Amino acid sequence: MTVSVLTIDGPSGAGKGTVSRAVAKKLGWNYLDSGSIYRSLAIAALKQAADLEDEAAIADIAQAMVLEFDCGDDLIVRLNGEDITAQLGLESTGNTASIVAALPEVRRVLLQKQKDFKQLPGLVADGRDMGTVVFPEAQNKVFLTASAAERAKRRYKQLIEKGIDANLAQITNEIEERDRRDMERKTAPLAMASDAFYIDSSDMALNAVIEEVLNLIQ
Repeated sequence: MTVSVLTIDGPSGAGKGTVSRAVAKKLGWNYLDSGSIYRSLAIAALKQAADLEDEAAIADIAQAMVLEFDCGDDLIVRLNGEDITAQLGLESTGNTASIVAALPEVRRVLLQKQKDFKQLPGLVADGRDMGTVVFPEAQNKVFLTASAAERAKRRYKQLIEKGIDANLAQITNEIEERDRRDMERKTAPLAMASDAFYIDSSDMALNAVIEEVLNLIQ
């Protein structure tokens, strides 16, 4: 039986997560936040005080972990039944994630983990290489982007609302630098699939983007 897959790829801060979760909820489909997969593994590895250089050990931890994504108003991520959402954004989690993500055997295990989310009634997968590497066969693909200036403004607003001091120029530079790194990296670079539908959300309201994606599927 064919399982419908919608991939939503794009750069950091384009609104992929919010749009993907809303669409998954509306359709009643499963949801995969690929960006959280490596961070979840990082948390699992830190909990077990694993040697981050030991590729086989980290791959075993990756193989054993059970991940669930709950699309409520906010995303809740569960690792082996435990809510780890609050730990995903920690600096230590991010640093560890970038170390384990460089291990080829770990990437292979986690690629299969991502593919396993493809289950009935359907899947919305959000990331940077969902339509190009993980689900190249997906029936519906979206590449969602926005200008670096607009993404920086959104990020700045988020931080200020949380009471965190922020510098707009610095955030813009960081976003441009991250885009460059993501596009130039050798493994699974950020790229638009040739058969993806392009949406620039710079001047669009969130609901308009969600409607456009739903129309594409229906």
